[in-house]
Amino acid sequence: MSGLSMMRPSDAANADTATTERYIFDPGSLSSAQIMGDACAICHVKWPRPRNPLGGLPEGHEVYGCDECAGIVEAHTARSMEHALAIH
Repeated sequence: MSGLSMMRPSDAANADTATTERYIFDPGSLSSAQIMGDACAICHVKWPRPRNPLGGLPEGHEVYGCDECAGIVEAHTARSMEHALAIH
């Protein structure tokens, strides 16, 4: 991966969406193709065109990922939720 910077929203901003975690991507670390949705926001693959929403940019635009990267993000989110519930 090249300089990918992915941030999680603060707990205060995420309080009303307790079961849904939205990743915020740093647009400075993405190519124009990734920002426009023409390439996976994680691995840069362009074909087939990524269609899985992975998160968004700070200004609200969606970023998309390929099937493989979307599966990785989904598995990470599920593990994070399990860990959060275990701590709670």
